[in-house]
Amino acid sequence: MNFKLLPIMMVGLLSFKPMVINDHNGDNNGNGNGKKVTVVTKSSTLKSKDLAAVTKTNLKSNATSNLSAFDKMVLSEYLDLDEKNFAKPELESFKAAFKGYNKLKEEGKIKNEILTIIDFTKSSTERRMWVIDMKTHDILYQTVVSHGRNSGKEFANDFSNARESYKSSLGFYTTAETYMGKHGLSLRLDGLEAGINSNARERDIVIHAADYANENLGKNQGYLGRSLGCPALPNAVAHKIINLIKDESCLFIYHADKQDYLTKSELLK
Repeated sequence: MNFKLLPIMMVGLLSFKPMVINDHNGDNNGNGNGKKVTVVTKSSTLKSKDLAAVTKTNLKSNATSNLSAFDKMVLSEYLDLDEKNFAKPELESFKAAFKGYNKLKEEGKIKNEILTIIDFTKSSTERRMWVIDMKTHDILYQTVVSHGRNSGKEFANDFSNARESYKSSLGFYTTAETYMGKHGLSLRLDGLEAGINSNARERDIVIHAADYANENLGKNQGYLGRSLGCPALPNAVAHKIINLIKDESCLFIYHADKQDYLTKSELLK
């Protein structure tokens, strides 16, 4: 079998998950080779951990017949991501980010075709921010990023749009102009979701460099240094990322457990 063709065959599997069964295909007496094979059953979401196994499976073409064109597009885009020396974001976070990104682009709110994803489901000691060129499908950066000090310690679990809450906010943002502040070069953000992150500019929620956003520090103490709500970046990459994503690109902050946001966001419907 030519496995180079499998990503094309698997483009529609976003809403399916694999199930391992015994293969008893053989002669008419039921003598098979006893190997385990993967079949696909319908499910709500294909998990990232299942993706490698699924893309190496030979499935019948009618297995994808009930999937939407959008789900096929998402998986195609995800499989096309060029990790280089990085890891891909979780498929679930990418699907949500891609949906909102496309809507914002259709509305003319995205002019810089860079998608930045922050997955606050993950520990702050992990590299949980991705910068993706949506034209070339290259992952340009993957880095640690700080959350607000009142959102949690190692993990961000509490979010707010309120002034002086010192918490992070979920949802979609467009990047705006840069300025020189107390942290040096900084990037203003405009929150696009009322009641979720719409006070970002008034709260001075910006992307900036910080000494406390240090990966080694995070590993040594068990959590990354925290901000007053800003997604702060390591000094080594902050300026490069800011200059890359400024001027109306899309930033999406995700958390898998916050279903109240994920099910109500107008940009995710």
